[in-house]
Amino acid sequence: MSFSSLFEYMLTPSMEVIFFGIIVVLLVPLVLHTVLMGNPDHTNLPVVMLAGPMGAGKTALASLLERGTAPSETHTSYEPKLVELKAVKDAKDAFRAHDDKTPLGKATTASFSLLDTPGHPKLRRHALDKIRPNINEHQYKAVVFVVDAAALGDQPVLADAAEYLYDVLLTLQRRFIAKNKFRGPDEKRRGNQLRPVLVAANKADLFTALPATVVRSTLEAELARIRASRSKALLDSGVKEDDLGSEANDSWLGEYGSSKFAFDQLDEFDISVDVLGGNVTGQDGPSVDKWWQWIAYRV
Repeated sequence: MSFSSLFEYMLTPSMEVIFFGIIVVLLVPLVLHTVLMGNPDHTNLPVVMLAGPMGAGKTALASLLERGTAPSETHTSYEPKLVELKAVKDAKDAFRAHDDKTPLGKATTASFSLLDTPGHPKLRRHALDKIRPNINEHQYKAVVFVVDAAALGDQPVLADAAEYLYDVLLTLQRRFIAKNKFRGPDEKRRGNQLRPVLVAANKADLFTALPATVVRSTLEAELARIRASRSKALLDSGVKEDDLGSEANDSWLGEYGSSKFAFDQLDEFDISVDVLGGNVTGQDGPSVDKWWQWIAYRV
């Protein structure tokens, strides 16, 4: 059948053509709805993103928040997973699963989406792509970066976690800079929203776990080392020292030129970093209550 014959057939009233038209009208909206709702970028709810290296406990935490129980074992995630949750807004109660029917009293709830992202080094772009400049400016409300507090004393583990955290924080910093490039100081403060980041120091119930305060100082020291190393690499590649702060070559996190790094240096870029200990599994530690309350206040 030629194209002209097919075209004439489609324009000729018949039961087959009418039936085909009805199918198209019914299926197209359904397909579009499925595609858009399956994409984290098209949810209307505020999003809290889970990030962190492999083995830190991200997927177990996501399962606990979704189902109320942590799985006995988890597998490496290769794709982001989006789940819808409800947080107790006044955060006075202990952790509540999203389907908990216990009366809340005077408390209110806020719905939000939790995006669990892969921790494998080759898949970390999934997390970084979500927080790059001009991407869903008002949708991603917070980042929860999970680390293994019981293994941070091991230098390779610390280096891997800090490298990833550096990239997350630097992406948020660049986002702030890109948004405020042509704004005055007053406009910057009026037009920006604080970007909260929680470093969730997991496995705090284990004997080898570092306290949250030590996790904070240990990460700050490692981030300072990474910052100096990246700066030296740029200089060794031929970039002039005066050009290190340029937009194209800027890999400097926090206060420019400072020999030490502290999370407080990111206040200038409207990035707030908290470090709290907890544990997804085990009965003896602080559990996830503080993390859950932290999230509830920010959605």
